[in-house]
Amino acid sequence: MIAESRRWGRATGLMDRRSERDALDRLVGAVQAGESRALVVRGEPGVGKTVLLDHLAGQASASGCRVARATGVQSEMELAFAGLHQLCAPLLTRAGRLPVPQRDALRTAFGLAAGPPPDRFLVGLAVLSLLSGMAGERPLICLVDDGQWLDRASAQALGFAARRLAADPVGVVFAAREPGAELAGLPELEVTGLRPDDARALLDAALAGPLDARIRDLIIAETQGNPLALLELPRGLSPAQLAGGFGLPGAALLTSRIEDSFARQLAALPEQTRRLVQLAAADPSGDQSLVWRAAERLSLPVQAAAPAVEAGLVEFGGRVRFRHPLARSAAYRSAPLPDRQQMHAALADVTDPQAEPDRRAWHRAQATSGPDEEVAAELERSAGRARARGGLAAAAAFLERAVLLTGDRARHAERTLAAAQASMQAGAFGKALDLLATAEAGPLDEFQRARVDLVRGNVAFASGFSSDAPSLLLRAARRLEPFDLELARETYLTAWRAAVNCGHLARQDVLPEICRAVRALPSLPGTPRPLDLLLDGLALLGTDGRAAAIPTLQRAAKAHTEMRMEDVLRWGLFTTEASALLWDIEGMHAISARQVQLARDVGALAQLPIFLNALGIATAWIGDFASAAALIAEADSVAAAIGSPLHRAEAAVTARKGSRDLRTDGTRHRACRDRYARDRGHLGALGGRGPVQRPRPLRGRTNGGAASYLEPL
Repeated sequence: MIAESRRWGRATGLMDRRSERDALDRLVGAVQAGESRALVVRGEPGVGKTVLLDHLAGQASASGCRVARATGVQSEMELAFAGLHQLCAPLLTRAGRLPVPQRDALRTAFGLAAGPPPDRFLVGLAVLSLLSGMAGERPLICLVDDGQWLDRASAQALGFAARRLAADPVGVVFAAREPGAELAGLPELEVTGLRPDDARALLDAALAGPLDARIRDLIIAETQGNPLALLELPRGLSPAQLAGGFGLPGAALLTSRIEDSFARQLAALPEQTRRLVQLAAADPSGDQSLVWRAAERLSLPVQAAAPAVEAGLVEFGGRVRFRHPLARSAAYRSAPLPDRQQMHAALADVTDPQAEPDRRAWHRAQATSGPDEEVAAELERSAGRARARGGLAAAAAFLERAVLLTGDRARHAERTLAAAQASMQAGAFGKALDLLATAEAGPLDEFQRARVDLVRGNVAFASGFSSDAPSLLLRAARRLEPFDLELARETYLTAWRAAVNCGHLARQDVLPEICRAVRALPSLPGTPRPLDLLLDGLALLGTDGRAAAIPTLQRAAKAHTEMRMEDVLRWGLFTTEASALLWDIEGMHAISARQVQLARDVGALAQLPIFLNALGIATAWIGDFASAAALIAEADSVAAAIGSPLHRAEAAVTARKGSRDLRTDGTRHRACRDRYARDRGHLGALGGRGPVQRPRPLRGRTNGGAASYLEPL
């Protein structure tokens, strides 16, 4: 890797970097000594992160370490687990030794086996086990470049593994412009511009002729010592321009200026060479044989690559490799839209529809400018495969493109709603709302309008407990009643939770209105689900009072202990509600503990922080603040690993504070246990288990109008 970097210029950006190299050398030494290390190398584009990774790879290989590499690709950000597959593919020979749930999750994530969407927690554990197993044979160092362009699923899995390497001889190093939430908390090494003396030496090495000292100082000042900018900006400019007062447009972003430099170099190449480079840029897979097959369809000879290789813009080795991601971007952008469509069409034609159906669909979509039902349907199938692999962001991207290619108005509305739903589930709330606006601009039937309200209400609820969420969900539930009574009841339950969480921010009469609407619902046929019992109990509480609600809530609490695993994972947010309202802390604790165990068993990473938080609250109400704080700290850790905001209840904050107090006041723990033992006597009114007393639960401020519904009965 170092040799390859040097072919692209006598100066590589390592003219200084002594402190950075020392830090990386220490990391290699620690891994060789049997320790684990994780590091994020951060810095602006062109500052030398890739060259430092090349240096690290060379040092690691020379020291006897195994090196695995991957590079984030901007156009693959929506393809779930694409980056992870790139890194782990050479290591999959050991996949057979993984525990069966981890192996199956990894194989499903990589599209090697069919199955339900793999849980991110199990995929993260599989990656951790894979790295640890490889390191048992020989110290392992994993390098991930352009981390800002990793797909989210890969970034979550790698970040999860990097935090849990323990004592294995494994090093994981990311290079990124601005690391995302998935890498938050990992040690960082910031790379900045070169010092003025080193910047001048690098600039002199990049020039073929003399440069006026004032112009040199101006370039160094405006590039702020960025190595790539120092090497690239003078290229394509004549000696007269350099000697006659070369200046840089101060308003342009550095990235744009570097990309412009690559574009100038590309423009100087022969036409067929330019088209070949643009074709290579249009397919981010780096599959050289694919590019050659597509080039043949476009009548581009293999010999056309030579000028681009000689100019150092791209290499056609085992894989197609551009000198820099900005060189790829500049090449792709330089092609007019009709040319890009022609290139994508050629790439689609030579992509195996059996082995790479999603990549073929993506190329076909990029080649199509107008409505095309065949391509739209293919994208819809790709969205289904992405969802099956747990790639909700990929599913949303495929569906969004399918919407643009759909001419039929009815299909357009349905696909737009599906894309909005997938975007909401993937956390792209702004995109989901934009798609809903598009859907509403066309003709919708009443069921579709109800689904618009449902997605909009869920977006409002999930993105920060908006005061509009309860009303939106209430309207959606009412509209859904004639079409899907089961979904309507589930929506009413979500509306109830949204109203409670919003408290005084919501419309003051919305909670009683939800309860009255539920009471007016017809019963579902068959045995009521635990969620139906809970919803009915909550509605009775709001309309007829506590005494009337007690029997139904008791049945709901008992039913929740017998819920199927699938329902627990789907409705974990609500499963302790009945026990909490009954002030049955033992029941709440038992249900929460079961939820946590189920989530651990199946690797339900998205639900695990919620269940841990609920168990922490129940543990705090019992008075065991130390255990509660540990549970909530674990919830924080898992939530950070998956990049999920965790809306923590007030009791969780109480648990954390109580744990701190416990370190200095051991009597607090005993007093809380005594209070719990005393207060639990009020449960006799609900089941004859002791004298009736008014409970005084540990809780913080109330939620305005919702307070009376949250107090224990």
